[in-house]
Amino acid sequence: MNFDLPEELVTLRDAVTDVCEKHLVPGIKEFEQRQEFAYPLIREMGKAGLFGAPFPEELGGSAAGFLAVSVIAEEISRLAPEFGYAMNMQSMTCPYTIYNWGTEEQARRFVPGLIAGEQIGMFALSEEGSGSDPAGSMRTVARRDGDVYRLNGSKMWITFSHATDVGVLFAKTDPHADPMHTGITAFIVQPKQFEGYSAQPIELPGLSKSLRSCTVFLDDFVVPVENRLGEEGQGFRIAMNALEYGRLTVSGRLTGLAQSALEVARNYANERIIGGKPIARFQLIQERIADATVAVEAARLMSHRVGWTMDQGRVSTRVASRAKYFATQAARLAGDVAREVLGGNALTAEYPVNKINAYIDMLTVGEGSENVQRVLIGEDSLGIKDATRHAMRNRFVGML
Repeated sequence: MNFDLPEELVTLRDAVTDVCEKHLVPGIKEFEQRQEFAYPLIREMGKAGLFGAPFPEELGGSAAGFLAVSVIAEEISRLAPEFGYAMNMQSMTCPYTIYNWGTEEQARRFVPGLIAGEQIGMFALSEEGSGSDPAGSMRTVARRDGDVYRLNGSKMWITFSHATDVGVLFAKTDPHADPMHTGITAFIVQPKQFEGYSAQPIELPGLSKSLRSCTVFLDDFVVPVENRLGEEGQGFRIAMNALEYGRLTVSGRLTGLAQSALEVARNYANERIIGGKPIARFQLIQERIADATVAVEAARLMSHRVGWTMDQGRVSTRVASRAKYFATQAARLAGDVAREVLGGNALTAEYPVNKINAYIDMLTVGEGSENVQRVLIGEDSLGIKDATRHAMRNRFVGML
C-alpha cells in the first residue's frame, strides 16, 4: 500500500500554493480593510480550477476526485485560511449537493457558475438553537403557493449568505410530520432574484471581515417550485449526505491550520535564542513539537482516507466523522503548541497564531461539533446506532 500522493496531486498542490501566494494572501488585505466581499479572488480560485475537482468535465470540473478536494482544502487553509470557507460554498456542500441530488437541468443551470467562482454559494441548514438538532428545532417553514413556495423564518451561521447568488436552504414543508425529519425539504434559492431575503453579518473576532457568516432572515421569500431539490420530505436525508462531504473539506482545512501552526512554532523555536542557544534545543520544546508533528500527520492520513473512500464509491460516514473529530484534536493541539512556544509573541499581530486559532475554534463546530462526533462515533462503536444508517449518494457511482 502506497501512502504517497500521486504525482498529479503533488502537482495540483503546488498549483494551489501558487494561487495562494500570488493572489489570495496579498489580495485579501484590501478587502479586509474595506470589509467587502472578495469577489475577484473567489473568481481567481474558480478560474484556477480549485473548486472543480469532484465534478465532471461537462459541468466545468476536472473529475480529479475527492482526495484532490482534501489536498486543495488543506493547502488553502495552511496559507490563506480565510478562503477555506470557499471549499464548502463553491465546491462541496452547496454545488455538490445540487449536483448530487438535483435534476440534470438543475445541475447544468447552477453548478458551472458556482465552481467557476462566477456565482457565490451558501448552505443554509443551521438555525439559532438548532445546530445539532436540525430536525427537531427547525422553525423555518415553506408554504406551497401555486408555482412557488413562500419561506418564512431565519437561519444562523450561514457562510457567504451576504453575497450569495445560489444556495441550498432547508425548511419544513410539514411542521407536524412524525417523525419530524420527514417534514424537511431542500430548496435551491436565489436571494438576488427574489424578494423577502436579507442577511446580517455576525461579528466574529479574529475571523475575516470580508468572507463572513451571517444571520439570514426570510419574510415570504419566494422559491419557484422548479427550484425544489429532491422531493418534499427528502431534505433531512439530503442534509446529512451533504454534511458528510462537508466533513471531508473541514478535516482537510483543520489539517492545514494545524500544519500552519506547527510551522510557525518550528520556525520560531529555531530562531528564538535563550541562554545562547535556540529554544529548539530544549527538551520540553522538542516534546511539544513532537506531539504536534505526529498529530498533524495522523490527521492528514485520516483526511486523505476520507477522500480515497469517496473516490472508491464506498460509504464514508464513519471515516468522515472520525477524520473530522481527530483533525479537530490535532488542530487544537498544534494551536496550543504554537501559543506555548511563542509565549507573549503569540498575542502579537506580527505572528499569525491568534488568527490560526480563531479559525480552528470556528471549525471545531462546523459540520458537527466535537460532542456530536463523539456521540456518532461512540454509538456506532458500541452498536447502538449504525453510523451508515443514512443512505449515501454519490453521483459518480450512483446510489450506494
